[in-house]
Amino acid sequence: MKKSERLLELLQALRRRRRPVAGKVLAEEMGVTLRTLYRDIDALRALGAAISGEAGIGYQLDKGFFMPPMMLNAEEVEALVLGLRLLIYGPDRDMAGVAQNVRAKIADSMPEDMRDLMDGVGLFALPNYAEVEGSAHLSTIRAAIRNECELKLGYVDRNDSETERTVWPISLGYIGNRQMLQAWCTLRGDFRSFWIDRMKRVEGTEKRYPKPRRTLAHDWRQQTGMGNLT
Repeated sequence: MKKSERLLELLQALRRRRRPVAGKVLAEEMGVTLRTLYRDIDALRALGAAISGEAGIGYQLDKGFFMPPMMLNAEEVEALVLGLRLLIYGPDRDMAGVAQNVRAKIADSMPEDMRDLMDGVGLFALPNYAEVEGSAHLSTIRAAIRNECELKLGYVDRNDSETERTVWPISLGYIGNRQMLQAWCTLRGDFRSFWIDRMKRVEGTEKRYPKPRRTLAHDWRQQTGMGNLT
């Protein structure tokens, strides 16, 4: 492995961690000696990487350090393009437009040879695209997740009965040609999963729910795994 590739891989290893990591752990992960690891840390710092820590304490990449997209390798470009294509050709048309914009911005920041690589990626995982009932609600649901605000739903349950629900949205899943909202349901007093195509009405509010969404997501994973279909 070239030194430049090794430094990039080390930078990525630091980015993946939220807490300081021992030099020995990094050296074993990189397949180098501890002395080489220390030299690579110094080399990254000389290049401007904001790495805090020292030998015996551990190392951490400071928050806010930006690594430009042009430093992606070929496999990372392939993964990026594949993910964007799933959105571009998916059923959520608002997100398809956003994905197109993201792709253009990333391509503009890359050198010409990397842009050519991005254009020539031969990987596709095209979803079974079709406009389905409830798609118009997706932007409202995404905004509620982003802003941690309650949603009011007119929802048809598994017994084909329409009910009024107030929920605290956690996450929105894209499953084949359908979408599913994971949320805390105040009516049931528990976590529930809601198919978007069963939502007859979705009303966004400005009322924030009482727990941070990350806390809700953690509790949901601990309690239900993948949740309960309602």
